[in-house]
Amino acid sequence: QVQLVESGGGLVQAGGSLRLSCAASGSIFGINGMGWYRQAPGKQRELVAKITSGGTPTYADSVKGRFTISRDNAKNTVYLQMNSLKPEDTAVYYCKVTDNSGWPYWGQGTQVTVSS
Repeated sequence: QVQLVESGGGLVQAGGSLRLSCAASGSIFGINGMGWYRQAPGKQRELVAKITSGGTPTYADSVKGRFTISRDNAKNTVYLQMNSLKPEDTAVYYCKVTDNSGWPYWGQGTQVTVSS
């Protein structure tokens, strides 16, 4: 059983910052990729940022220059630092972790609301 525990969501004014964390625990045999996705009401879930086991990040164009993804392999934790937040960043943010066999695990989601 693998558990992903997310934290750090909340309500913030436009221009503010939040930091999301996602810690993986349980019977996970080697973590490969880690990432963050988001889903706004009425929209499909989309990639926000992902990071390889070697630390190479990829970002959606909409967040480049504002968001930073990082990971702590010793803690099986991935972070998303979100700066200069905009109302259009409002969504439920989901953590995704892929193990070495390619199997994906998803967190329960954390709400991020940016007020104008």
